[in-house]
Amino acid sequence: MNINSAINYGSKILKNKSIPSSKLDSEILMSKTINKDREYMLLNPNNTLNKNELKIFFNLIEQRSMGKPVTYLTNKKFFWNSEFFISNDILIPRPDTEVVIENVLRLTKNKNKINILDIGVGSGCILLSILKEKEYFNGTGIDISKKCLDICEINAFNLKVRSRLKLYKSDVDKFNLGKYDLIVSNPPYIKRFKLKYLERDVAKFEPKLALDGGLDGLSEIRKVIKKSSDLIKKNGKFVLEIGYDQKNEVINLLKKEGFYINSIQKDLAKNDRCIVSTKL
Repeated sequence: MNINSAINYGSKILKNKSIPSSKLDSEILMSKTINKDREYMLLNPNNTLNKNELKIFFNLIEQRSMGKPVTYLTNKKFFWNSEFFISNDILIPRPDTEVVIENVLRLTKNKNKINILDIGVGSGCILLSILKEKEYFNGTGIDISKKCLDICEINAFNLKVRSRLKLYKSDVDKFNLGKYDLIVSNPPYIKRFKLKYLERDVAKFEPKLALDGGLDGLSEIRKVIKKSSDLIKKNGKFVLEIGYDQKNEVINLLKKEGFYINSIQKDLAKNDRCIVSTKL
């Protein structure tokens, strides 16, 4: 079987399983199988695949047909301006989260040297993207998951920002190191009862730890806001990602902890996605 036939056959299998981007997913998984880019496949559609390649490809197609995200099958995700290494233990970076980066870059456009804290650093997609853009900034990332910190470190080396990064395994409640000019966070904010109703790819495969915001969706956000109030310098900026329906509750929590609300920023779908505030 040649490259083109295999891609079409794989696409058909995925389509029958109601995978929306069946053709694209099949192409990406073929690219992973033969370790070649899309251009190579377009130029060499009639190249014959060997038995081992076919076995690998159809194994990937089978896993995708059961809902496993392409990101976990390829261990890669493009976010902001970089490619990130992602494992099954990490929340997949979303394009909507890029609104956090946009706002940080806007807020710091005239700053040369600042210290940033990322609470719940995960893959490092937020913090490392900022460090990559701003060569004199320093970052600290905390996470309760050792696996997340290991992945973040790999990404930091790949993006050549490791020397400006400190990582700590810690729950936000117990972290007391330093004072920061800027704090960013994308904490878990989905109500627990809603987890089972998420898209199959998310509900079945992404880590619950990175999604579960407790009964009201705000348990982690409360902790992050309370601790950020202690860890941030006076007049420091706090950029927090939230759920689309949490704006009013989160604004109240921020005000209670001494933050002034600068703006509410919307994501690509025009949902409220992050709050920019200043510590008074």
